[in-house]
Amino acid sequence: MCRSAPHLRSVARAPFLWFCLLGLLALQSGCASVLFFPEVGLERTPADLGLAYEEVAFNSLDGTRLHGWWLPAQGEVLGTVLFYHGNAQNIASHIGHVRWLPKAGYNVFLFDYRGYGKSSGVASLAGVHRDGRAALNFLRGRLRGDDFVVLGQSIGGAIATYSLAAEGVAHVRAVALDSSFASYRQITCEKLGQMILTWPLKWPLSYLMPERYSAGRGVGKIAPVPLLVIHGSADRTVPIRHGEQLFDLAGPPKTFLRVQGGRHTSGLTMRDDQYRRYLLNFFGRALGHRPATWAVTDD
Repeated sequence: MCRSAPHLRSVARAPFLWFCLLGLLALQSGCASVLFFPEVGLERTPADLGLAYEEVAFNSLDGTRLHGWWLPAQGEVLGTVLFYHGNAQNIASHIGHVRWLPKAGYNVFLFDYRGYGKSSGVASLAGVHRDGRAALNFLRGRLRGDDFVVLGQSIGGAIATYSLAAEGVAHVRAVALDSSFASYRQITCEKLGQMILTWPLKWPLSYLMPERYSAGRGVGKIAPVPLLVIHGSADRTVPIRHGEQLFDLAGPPKTFLRVQGGRHTSGLTMRDDQYRRYLLNFFGRALGHRPATWAVTDD
């Protein structure tokens, strides 16, 4: 576990460690190549999956131009989902996690953070959290007072939580966080500890990771909006203890959904649709719908 920094003072005396510390300071200044893994451009569109869609452009809080897709619900509209995707690639790959929602009656608004897909700019820790807040406010303006629900996956769960804590939960009826973590500092420490070359650096380097964006600091502000924490029991990317910690820090009402044998963000893409159906039940109860109208399919 990475909860403290023993011997930090003596370890940091080594010159090569100081070099690495300076490198992380550069990271915090805007070089996010070791934290974010965006892919520029889109290899497919929703049309390639047989989905109707609308191209969406909006500005981040600092004016950076962002890109997203609006997927309209098919048939009766039961609600709208704001989707914060996980790290790596862009919405063209992460759409697989939500492609089934329009057939279940939900509009979906998914967008790319700066530096991802067709969004402008370069990904940074501060920047992507500005983008998350902007997306929340953009959707509120588009829906003109209608309620909606939020789904965040992996680092997208952290961005979603920070956005809700900063901008408030007005018109948000439910929040689901899938495979997310409570602390940027803790997850950084653990990842550095997995490699021989960076293991000695995990305490001094992770200590420099800012905690102000961490989900653990904001998740309590989601209440009294219902919260669902989803996590796979076999997640090696973000082990399930992170989801449990996030759940413990949240206020009621809250539910923890353990995806038995599930890997990182795999629950909503499994052939067995029980976890997708659980999510629909969760969103449906919050929005006042009956389960008899729901369909779970991505064919």
